[in-house]
Amino acid sequence: MKYKLLGRSGLRVAELSLGTMTFGEDWEWGASKEESRRIFDAYCDAGGNFIDTACNYTEGTSEKYVGEFVSSDRDYFVIATKFTLRARGENQMDPNAGGNSRKNLIRSVEASLKRLNTEYIDLLYLHMWDYTTSVGEVMRALDDLVRDGKVNYIGFSDTPAYIVSKANMLADLQSLSPVVAIQVPYNLMRRDPERELFPMSREEDVAVTVWGLLGGGVLTGKYRDADVEKRYESASEEGMKIGDKIVEIASQIGHSPPQVAINWVRQQENAQIIPILGVRTVEQLKDNLGVLDFELSEDQIKEISDLSEFKAGFPWSFLHDEYVLELIHGKTYSNIYFHR
Repeated sequence: MKYKLLGRSGLRVAELSLGTMTFGEDWEWGASKEESRRIFDAYCDAGGNFIDTACNYTEGTSEKYVGEFVSSDRDYFVIATKFTLRARGENQMDPNAGGNSRKNLIRSVEASLKRLNTEYIDLLYLHMWDYTTSVGEVMRALDDLVRDGKVNYIGFSDTPAYIVSKANMLADLQSLSPVVAIQVPYNLMRRDPERELFPMSREEDVAVTVWGLLGGGVLTGKYRDADVEKRYESASEEGMKIGDKIVEIASQIGHSPPQVAINWVRQQENAQIIPILGVRTVEQLKDNLGVLDFELSEDQIKEISDLSEFKAGFPWSFLHDEYVLELIHGKTYSNIYFHR
């Protein structure tokens, strides 16, 4: 395992993060405590230090397990958790039990600190943009937590690019703690982040932690098995054709389909990407960690990328049209070196 600086921060995190939404059986499909511990230990044995959880994962069980597992060497680990979402058992008629307001933020963080049995959170994500709380309120409240020593760094998950950009503009203007990481779903079937989020992340020097690497399992080819229940909408015929090709390429190069799908994400150069490995068994994790043993060639990356047509749309496609580029740059565009 190698390590990356997390965005514009000086924080060193493992190049692969361990997702723990599967830690706990509260949602019926998760891992037992014993299996969760085996997964955690295998990740640590590979050199991992970057653990991803959230206040509502498995009704809080995920945070409890993470807190227990890291307790023997808390300072070694970088723990990322999230606020915004309410647990299923909470009062569903309470309008302030979820969202991004200061009230819910403080309540949620205090509860997470207790479950994690820690005095501080390394990276706190806003989990989902709620379209009701102002960016100013969010950034001021998050910065207060940083100043109180309860949070070290700030991230935004599942949030539009313009919101993250505005947040960091306010941070720069008002000397607040900036957003150093975003979290998004990204895979061969879901390439939307390439449109606005990845360019924004480069401009703002923000790391991108990625979930949904396997498209709910579609990219492993498993939905071709008639005995496997198609639980995900992404298990469309088009998605399964992409999965078939991933299986074919994996067989040709002697690696598993999950490894090929994850490395396609990991090797993208249009953002500082840190994949989040989400597994239910230690065997799955060990297979996923195999991505560290090889890299896809440029030709293989292109072959895989060509499996799913992606159109950035306006304004990117318009502004990169050959005719428009010539209107702007004349005949010089191909001679310009772009370092950003």
